[in-house]
Amino acid sequence: MNIKELIVYTQQPKLYEPGNAVMWTDPYISKQLLECHINPDTDTASRSNDKINLVIDWIDLQLKSKKVSILDLGCGPGLYTEKLAKRGHSVTGVDFSGTSIEYAKSKTISNNSNITYYCKNYLDINFKECFDVAIMIYLDFCVLTPPERTIVLDNIYRSLKKDGLFIFDVINSKNIEEKILKNSWEVCKKGFWRNSPYIVLNKLALYSTRYRIAS
Repeated sequence: MNIKELIVYTQQPKLYEPGNAVMWTDPYISKQLLECHINPDTDTASRSNDKINLVIDWIDLQLKSKKVSILDLGCGPGLYTEKLAKRGHSVTGVDFSGTSIEYAKSKTISNNSNITYYCKNYLDINFKECFDVAIMIYLDFCVLTPPERTIVLDNIYRSLKKDGLFIFDVINSKNIEEKILKNSWEVCKKGFWRNSPYIVLNKLALYSTRYRIAS
């Protein structure tokens, strides 16, 4: 173990500094994420099934019982798309996790659902006036850098029909200081992050700098 490397890794990164790995496309970690996603009783990766149903009810309320075309960005394994399709909506899901998209496609076949899926980064989509509604659920928008947010908003604007609706959620800043977890570490023989021994060092930080999206 190189102590000097550990010192470097545990330094607080600059705001929006990119990491050196993408867990959504990692062959091993993406499978662990999928298991968390499809667990109906936990909010670890997706909201629990009861909370998802509440969100779907709220979306339908905004649509006033109309049957519309919906674009789900960051759709994961299709937890929202399946429920929206069952309510009569025409749904398209986009996610760059191949593991999640393959699972979603398998559910579409078994449920005989009318859903189209694309394994693609939503930063690269190029739909033009195809959808009545676009959704981005479970804080996806929050993890994007300011330039990425601008790209996504442009992509969504281009994808929506005239008077289209964009529905997304963001983190609640109320009592945010209390939500910052303490530093911690753990040693595992194998687990979520790797199928072999590893050490996890957890460090969370609150940044006071705020960025505005260019208009």
